[in-house]
Amino acid sequence: MKAKLIRITTVPLSLKVLLKGQHRFMSEHFEVIGVSSPGKELADVKKDEGVEVIEIDMSRKITPIKDIISLWNTYRFLKREKPEIVHTHTPKAGIVGMLAANLAGVPHRLHTVAGLPLMESAGTKRKILEFVEKLTYASANMVYPNSKGLYDYILKNNYTDKHKLKVIGNGSSNGIDTSFFSPGQVSEAQKDSLRKEFNIKNEDFVFVFVGRLVGDKGINELVKAFSLLNKTEDPQRRFKLLLVGPLEQELDPLPEDILKEIKDNPDIIDAGFQKDVRPYFAVSDVLAFPSYREGFPNVVMQAGAMGLPSIVSDINGCNEIIIEDQNGIIVPVKNSEKLYKAMERMKSDTQYYQKLKMNARPMIESRYEQSEVWNALLSEYKKLIKERDYRV
Repeated sequence: MKAKLIRITTVPLSLKVLLKGQHRFMSEHFEVIGVSSPGKELADVKKDEGVEVIEIDMSRKITPIKDIISLWNTYRFLKREKPEIVHTHTPKAGIVGMLAANLAGVPHRLHTVAGLPLMESAGTKRKILEFVEKLTYASANMVYPNSKGLYDYILKNNYTDKHKLKVIGNGSSNGIDTSFFSPGQVSEAQKDSLRKEFNIKNEDFVFVFVGRLVGDKGINELVKAFSLLNKTEDPQRRFKLLLVGPLEQELDPLPEDILKEIKDNPDIIDAGFQKDVRPYFAVSDVLAFPSYREGFPNVVMQAGAMGLPSIVSDINGCNEIIIEDQNGIIVPVKNSEKLYKAMERMKSDTQYYQKLKMNARPMIESRYEQSEVWNALLSEYKKLIKERDYRV
């Protein structure tokens, strides 16, 4: 009989997208159950991954009453299922899942840290988030930061002991499927169609951003930098900015002047959320990703696998995937002037750009191939179970 592995995320989209393919892979070795809040994506996980899924309502915000209910429901579920491993992802799933697993006596309680919202918080809110983070780690047997930067940050702030911390492989929660994210997967006809739809000319130099259009992702700085870059009358210097992702005004609203610039500037293309981002990378020249905080951003790996160099901010994850002057440029956080200069260099220094572009895909293939990440995590699971068997 296979040991039972339960993976928990706050919202079903995380279970579906952030861990895509991993559930099916792990189901060859474990009885896998996915747990998340209700949503159609949960049914997609069941269908696509071939694993059982369970709905337990969880809120992304600080909601004490709802959180206690989530904790109780998760505890009862785990007590009934008696899993060998509970592995949580995302902050709220972490605190609910790790506390419940500890109370239920689950032998292996594992939590992956893929970003820390508290980094951009202050005052009372930060203190609450830090307390929750420490409580999550205290309830876990092992904590897996998905980047070396997060590992160092957690240690520096004394959120947990060093013996509980480990980075799996070279980082990343799920790696990257480089056969799927490959330039050859997008046909010339697809690219021509997309260029025609968005009025992108062959001579245009296209910067692409993929992600939520919110302040924390550096959209304000990106729009300001692009607007400055775009103020040229030189017909040889045509630029486009392709924004691929949803607006989330209710969580982290963009200011009115930025929204107006996105709407009114004919060279800024707001493509909205797209299920398949590969064609958008394929018609672009550079990924511009000036985020304030990340765990280990899939977007930067995806762009690299599609052959694009990147401009990223000097933050966890980004500054590990991108190596300065090899496959991209690293700029300070919240600095539109430095971002502008990096964007300008990508266009003006052709030899430099071609060098970065040539390195982009090989540097992802050699470090973050998905199968390597999955097997490293599987080895960790097996090692933990074997150690327990010896103890028993």
